[in-house]
Amino acid sequence: MTRIFVTGTAGFIGFHLARLLLAEGCSVHGFDGMTDYYDVRLKQRRHAMLRQNQHFAATEAMLEDTDALNRAIDDFAPDVIVHLAAQAGVRYSLENPQAYISANIQGTFNVMEAARRCRARHLLMASTSSVYGANTEMPFAETQKADTPLTIYAATKKANEAMGHSYAHLHDLPTTMFRFFTVYGPWGRPDMALFKFTKGILEGTPIDVYNQGEMWRDFTYVDDLVRGIHGLMGVVPGGPETAVEGDSLSPVAPFRVVNIGNSEKVRLMDFIEAIESEVGRDAIRNYMPMQAGDVPATWADATLLQRLTGYRPQTPLRDGVAQFVAWYRDYYDGQQHDAPPPPR
Repeated sequence: MTRIFVTGTAGFIGFHLARLLLAEGCSVHGFDGMTDYYDVRLKQRRHAMLRQNQHFAATEAMLEDTDALNRAIDDFAPDVIVHLAAQAGVRYSLENPQAYISANIQGTFNVMEAARRCRARHLLMASTSSVYGANTEMPFAETQKADTPLTIYAATKKANEAMGHSYAHLHDLPTTMFRFFTVYGPWGRPDMALFKFTKGILEGTPIDVYNQGEMWRDFTYVDDLVRGIHGLMGVVPGGPETAVEGDSLSPVAPFRVVNIGNSEKVRLMDFIEAIESEVGRDAIRNYMPMQAGDVPATWADATLLQRLTGYRPQTPLRDGVAQFVAWYRDYYDGQQHDAPPPPR
C-alpha cells in the first residue's frame, strides 16, 4: 500500500485529494494547522469525514512546528509527500503579509527538509497561477518567465518554486510544482468567489464584483484538479530521458512545473449568471474597481499535464457550479447555527 503524506488535509483541496487517494487504496497521513483564517468547523468536519477511513490518520499542528512535522513524517515513513498547506487568499495577503512569510516560506522549507531527510520518492508542492503576475501572453505556459508577481501571496509561491528547484538540484530530490487556476467546488473555502456569491444570492445581500465585472478566470473544478495531482504523483521527474515535448523539466535538476487548469477563459459575469441560474435568483451586484494586486485574466495551457498524465480537466462550468450549490444547500440547510461567518 502506497503511503502518502499530505499537508493541508483539513483544507479544501487537501480534503478532496485525501479522499481520492483513500478511494484508490492508499494509506494517507494528513497534517494541518487548523488555523482560524476561516470557520474552523468546516475544517473539523472535513477531517472527521476522512477519519472514517481506517487508512487515514492526521496530525493537527502548524508547519512551523518543526518537531511536530518531523515526528509525523518519521513515524509514517511516506513514499510520496504532497504539500498543499499554505496561507491562501490573494486579498488577505494585503492585510496580513506576515502570515504568508511564516506559513508559505518557513513552513515549506520545513516540508522540504523533511522530504530530503526521509528520502521521499517524489515531493509534489502547490503553486498558483498568481505567479504569472503581470504576464499578458495567454494562455499561460510553464515555460514562460514568471518574474512579475503582484502580491506577497504570489511572491511566496514563486519563492517556493525557486526553493524547490534548489533542493531538487542539491539533494537529487524529485520535485513537481503544480500551478492551480481558480479552483472551485463542494467543501470550498468561504473566502472564495463561488462561496461568497452563492451565499449572497441566497440571502439577498449584495455581492462585490471587481473591475466592473470585466475579469476572466480559468475555473477548475476541484475533482479535476485532484485527479491531475494524482496523475502527476506517478510521473517522477528525472534526467533528460524523462522529458516530453514542451516540458518545463529543469536541465540541472529532477524538477518540473505543471499547470493544472481547465484551459478555458470564462468571463466573471458569465460565472455569476451560472450561479444565478442554478440558485434561481438574481444577484444584487455591487460593482467595484480592480483591487490592488489582482489581475484581469488567467488562462491555463494544460498541454503539458495531458502529455505527462494523459489527463486534462474537463468539467463544464455549469455542472461544477450545480454541484457546489447542491452541496451548499445541503450543508447549511436548517443549520443556522452552522452558517458561515462573513469572509475575512
